[in-house]
Formats: sequence, structure tokens, C-alpha cells
Amino acid sequence: MVTACPACSTVPLPQGRAVDQPTHVLHLPDIHCGACIATVERALTALPVVQQARVNLTLKRVMIVAPGAEDATLIEALARAGHRADRLDAGRLGPRDVTARDLLTRIGVAGFAMMNVMLLSVAIWSGAAGATAQVFHLISAAIAIPAVGFAAQPFFASAITALRHGRMNMDVPISLAIILASGASLANAFGFSDRANWFDAALALTFFLLIGRYLDRAGRAAARSAAAELAALEAPQAVLIEGAQERIVAAETLQPGSLIRLRPGDRLPADGTIITGRTDLDRSALTGESVPQPAGPGDEVTAGETCLTGALTVRVDRAGRDTALARMADLVATAETQRTRHTGIADRAARIYAPLVHVLAAATFVGWLMLSGDGWRALDIAISVLVITCPCALGLAVPAVSTVATARLFRAGILVKSATALERLCQIDTVAFDKTGTLTTGLVTLGGNPDPETLSIAAGLAQASRHPVSQAIVAAADARGIAPAPVTDTTEYPGCGVQGMLAGQRVRLGRAGWIKGTDTSDAAVWLSVAGQPPTPLMTSEALRDDAIPTVRALHDAGYDMALLSGDAPRPVARMAQATGIGTALAQLTPALKVDWVRDRTAQGAHVLMVGDGLNDTGCLASAHAGISPGTALDAARSASDVVLIGGGLMGVPRALATARAAMGRMRQNIGLAVLYNVVSVPLAMSGHASPLIAALAMSLSSLTVTLNALRRFR
Repeated sequence: MVTACPACSTVPLPQGRAVDQPTHVLHLPDIHCGACIATVERALTALPVVQQARVNLTLKRVMIVAPGAEDATLIEALARAGHRADRLDAGRLGPRDVTARDLLTRIGVAGFAMMNVMLLSVAIWSGAAGATAQVFHLISAAIAIPAVGFAAQPFFASAITALRHGRMNMDVPISLAIILASGASLANAFGFSDRANWFDAALALTFFLLIGRYLDRAGRAAARSAAAELAALEAPQAVLIEGAQERIVAAETLQPGSLIRLRPGDRLPADGTIITGRTDLDRSALTGESVPQPAGPGDEVTAGETCLTGALTVRVDRAGRDTALARMADLVATAETQRTRHTGIADRAARIYAPLVHVLAAATFVGWLMLSGDGWRALDIAISVLVITCPCALGLAVPAVSTVATARLFRAGILVKSATALERLCQIDTVAFDKTGTLTTGLVTLGGNPDPETLSIAAGLAQASRHPVSQAIVAAADARGIAPAPVTDTTEYPGCGVQGMLAGQRVRLGRAGWIKGTDTSDAAVWLSVAGQPPTPLMTSEALRDDAIPTVRALHDAGYDMALLSGDAPRPVARMAQATGIGTALAQLTPALKVDWVRDRTAQGAHVLMVGDGLNDTGCLASAHAGISPGTALDAARSASDVVLIGGGLMGVPRALATARAAMGRMRQNIGLAVLYNVVSVPLAMSGHASPLIAALAMSLSSLTVTLNALRRFR
């Protein structure tokens, strides 16, 4: 167990200092305080090859400038100093987010200018007049115009882009309000008008909108960067066992079947199976589970897990880009590609709200000009309408909640890939599950005692497929010492089976409907040899530990459920009975699964598909929303809106419950924004809103929806 350093309570916590372009980046999971930082930096700079080393305590990371140095040398030096370190692949961390820093700079400029201008405005509103007021106006202009010109650039750029493409977005009225408020105030400062000074309103508008934009970006970037950092945490080297010898090799050179040695504190460089030894595994990097899990001979382990106690001998099953850690990196890349089949709530609202704001402001200007004949007075009130009806509250209503919800789901091991996933998950009323690999563990075993010839032919066909049943057949033949038959010209048909040629005859291995056998047993797969009756092969598979609690939670929440499987009717019926799923459909091809989803959709249902295989991709794409486990095939993960990177099926009801709560919160925020405008717009249009009141009211509306978004979901 790692404990805090004695100096933790007395040494300040530096958050990182500037460093030249680093050549090495190491992760330091155990550092706690300033004393740790000093120890790490001293240990590294003591090496002749190290030119510079700087620790960032917040990120638990050290940036090192050491051209030509090996990671192993740096890690060994830190180990001698008592600190554990892991290599970070800086290439997978992605480029530094300069946009967030740019927004922070603009927020600082707008906030500083706003405070100074508001102090001057207080003096003016307190009774300063004549030359004194004129001087205050000119000083305000000197502060505000450059500040607005710099800080509001993100809104101006977005508005110009939208107008160039012939459309409106929320940045158009925002930009117009800022420009008109600044322009009218500038005219007042130079004596062209004796109306109100709106510099403080323009700066307050810019300041609070920049804060909202930064929070939205920071929340989304946090989820992506957290996942990217997990993917970047990989063991660079492995201890390869070759007979009685051991040697250190690069992890990417490992091959399936290789034996590797792990000692306490080592991170697994590949996926594999424990051959000898027992340990406690830290699996938090992949699953979020903080409690170490015991593991021993026969247990599967994955890259990214850390061996905490005993030494292990592990047989490599998957290495390089096939490991669980590499799949995590692929998920991050996939998460940046958003599917937009449906338009988000905020976009729909913007299309209505943005033009309405301009119509109200124009109507106010015309009305007051006709009533008073005073153009400056009419412009003042029109600007007041633009400011007080600024759509910032509505603009924050949806993104703020979406950011909070997706970040909380990510921390629970649920990666939301699509920008509109929460909206669609909220509408779900029917959940359809695949069986093999989704409700079951995917570990299939071959039952019965098929004759050697049958098993040999079946294994010859099964070698061409990665389906769990095919892998079980190959494993059974290998266990009995039966060589696979020399089947040629094999072709796999997703959802059906495998076909090939043996001694000039066509042979098939697959489901009963495709083979055209008679289903008189519980067989999930049949073998067909030309000229012979089909032979059934018995299989069995284990139910996931969380399958029944997941179905029960969904049932209690009121969802209809269905089990869609290509398996035989009897195993499917048994699975449905064991889990409590009312509708169970067997022997479905991928096309029939899609047809079922489309039929339910035509009847008004909103179907969520949960699947992991190639034969589920059609359903995942055509359903109202799709969820797949992190262990699913690449095609299934790409077609899904949500990926359960933690692996547990309980992520399904959690994602649905969070989506419903989030959409309810979004509607609350939209209601608050609408209520604010119902009250404030008449005040502004009637000329009762002063510049300071308009800016404060607008800011208060934004703050209200942001705080409401941050409230904990039930």
C-alpha cells in the first residue's frame, strides 16, 4: 500500500513548470507532494544524459529532456529513488489543447476590463455629469473596445462563418449585441449621444459567454483526454522466457504463444493467460475498479493491468494492436467521429430562437422610433432587448447538462460517442439483446462426444472463423489430439456459418436454418457434408454475472425487452427464461434482426440494440440507439452510440437512467431560460432595463442554468 509522504502537509503543491520540448514523458502514479517532486527531479537530473526534468503534480507526470536516453534507464533511476513510473506514449496523448488556453486568456481579459468599466459606470450612474462623465466614458472606451475586440473573437468568427453559409446560429445575435452595444457606447463617449453607456453590458456579455464556452469544451476534453491517457499507458518492454533464459524485449515484438515473466509492480504488456503464480491485479486502468482482484493459473489478464503482489508466468494471447489497451485507443479515435442522424435539441432551439431575437430587437427599434422620434433612444432600447434576451442561457442549457452527464458516465466506464446519444437514449422504450458474447460470457464449450471424423471436419471449417462456437470446436479438437481436416476455399457468412471444400465435396458448419437441418435437439451449430444428413454439435455457454441484475433493473424501469439470437430455439428459450426476458427470437440472420428492429420502429417503438458481434452491426446502426461492450468487435463498436469500456452490462440501465435524468435537466434549463425571457423581454422592450440591470440579468440567467446542470443526478 502506498502512503502519503510525511511532507505532504507542509510542502506546497506546485502544479508544473515550463519545460523544453520533452523527449520522454513518464507517468508517476504514487507522487503526493512537493517533496516527491523534488526527489523525482533530483533523481533524474543526477543522470548525465538528462538535461531537464519537470514534474506536474496535477497530471502526475514528469517531462524529461534527455536525447538518446532509454526509458528503462529513467524508470530504473526513479525506482532506486523509491518512485514507480510508467512510460507514456506522448503520440497517443494527442496535441496540446491550445484552444482551452486561448479561451482562458480571453476570459481573463474580458473579466479584468469588465470590472474596471463597471467601477467607472458606478460613478456615472451615481451622478457624475458633464466633463467628468465624458472623461469616464472615454476611459471606458479605451478599456472596453480593445478588450471586446480581442475577447469576443470566437463569437465573431463563428457568426461570420454561419452567415457565409447562409444560416443562423446563436453567435449571430450575440455578436450583433456586442457590436451594437460597443458602437452605441462609443458614440456616447465621443458626444454623439447622451444616452446610456453599454460598455459594461458588452463586456459582461462577452465574459460570461466565454466562461460557458470554456466549461463546455473543458468537460468534453476531459473525457477524451482521460481515455487517451489510459491508452497511452502501456508497458514498453517485457521479460520474455526462452527455455531457461530470460531476456528483455520490446512489448510490440511479442507473439501469441510467447511466455513472459511479471514481477510485483510490473504492468502487463499484452493480453494473456496466467500459467503459474498468483497475484492481486490492479485493473483500474481499464475497468475503473479500484479494489485489486485476485488472479491465478488459468485466469485471463489484459494489457494495462498491474501485477501488485506475486510473480507470474503469462502466456501471451494477444499483443500489439490487438490488446485491450490498444482497443481503448481505438475507442478514443472513434469517439471523435460523431454520428448526427438526429438534430440536437440546442440546434433546433437555435434555429427558432436566433431569428426571433433579431425580430424582437428590430420591432422594438421601429416601435420606439415611431413613438418617440428619438433614434438614439430607440437604439438604446433595441440593444437592451438584444442583451437581455441574449440566448446564452438557452445556449448553455443543453451543452452544460450534456457535458456533466457524459463526464459522469465516462467515470463510470461508459463512453458516449455520439453528440445526440443522450437525446435518443432518453426516448428508448424497448431494449433488444444479442445472446452470445453479450448476455453470455462468450466462452463457449463443445459438449457431447462427437466422433473424430465429424470433429476433424468441423475444426477444419471452424479455423476460418473467430466466432466463439468456432473457437470452442477448434479447442475441443486440439484437446482430443484430433487434427483439423484440410478444408479449402473457406468462406464465412456472418450470422450463418462457414462453407468450404473437402476432397471435392462441399462442407458447411453453421446454424440449422442455413444448413437446412431439422432442429430436433438443443444444437446451436450443425455440420453438413454433401450426401450425408446434417450432424448436430452440442454447445454450452455461461451467463454473465450481471445479466440477470441488468434485465431486472430494466424491467423495473418499465422497458420492454427482447432477445435476438441466431442460436437454436431451445438454448435461446432457456436463456430468456433464466434472465426473465419475455420475447425471445431464435435462428435470426443479421437481416432478420434488422427487419425486427424496423418493424418495431414502424409500430412506434424506440429500440435500443445491445450487441457485440459482426452480425449485430446492422441492428446497432438501424436501431434508435446502439450500445456495445468494450470487448466487442471493431465494427460493432464503430456502429454504436455508447461503448461500455468498463465491460459490465449494468452500464445499460445506468446509461438509460442518466440519459432520462439529463434530458429532464435539459428541459428544466430550457424552461428556466424561457421563463427568464418571458419576464425580462417585456421589461426591456418597455424601456425599463438599464444597461447594468440588463447585463446582470443576462449573467444571472446563465449562472442559474449552469448551477442547475451541475446538480447531482438522482
